[in-house]
Amino acid sequence: MIDPFSLAVGAGLFGAGLLAGKLTRRQTGAGTTPKPVCGCSHGLEQHDPDTKECHGQVLHRDWIGNQWVPCTCRQYVGPKPFEELFVSPMRPPQDTA
Repeated sequence: MIDPFSLAVGAGLFGAGLLAGKLTRRQTGAGTTPKPVCGCSHGLEQHDPDTKECHGQVLHRDWIGNQWVPCTCRQYVGPKPFEELFVSPMRPPQDTA
């Protein structure tokens, strides 16, 4: 049997948590759309729309020194499954006639 004092304390803590969550909730911008960024952190404007190759450069660090090299990203943007990015799906040919 649970005593009423423990139930009251639990309900009070629960209510305080709900109130704190409502008061400290972060507000999102209603009219702002985020700039699309690829997984390589370059903007999508640096990717070729046909071949999906990135024209950005990344800093490559090794034991010789630092140098800028072309980005090897292939622009993965979801929700297309990652497996379909490199391998075409195994489906029978579609008759479009």
